[in-house]
Amino acid sequence: ENQRTVEAKTRLESGNWKEVGRLMNESHSSMRDDYEVSCEEIDILTTLAQNFEGVYGSRLTGGGFGGCTVTLVEKNRVELLIEYLKREYKASTGKDCDCFETLPRAGARLLDV
Repeated sequence: ENQRTVEAKTRLESGNWKEVGRLMNESHSSMRDDYEVSCEEIDILTTLAQNFEGVYGSRLTGGGFGGCTVTLVEKNRVELLIEYLKREYKASTGKDCDCFETLPRAGARLLDV
């Protein structure tokens, strides 16, 4: 996972979204299969997203064992993806899912105050 994170940083900086997505998908597979920290609901969400046109990649985020996913998707496909995930997740699980759009920002760092 560490090497994948370093590679993702390089790909993000160069704007290589296809490779970032590949790394995200590989990371999710590793968390699911190697570390066993995913769950059925998260796997459903990532699989739905990963198979949606315009999605580069999707993975579990946070501490594992449920919670949240992060998906890298073409900007013009965001609303369609959200509608699709809500509809298909409900059809698969009988449960609602909350979806929201975020934008990347600088990570944790020291601030001069």
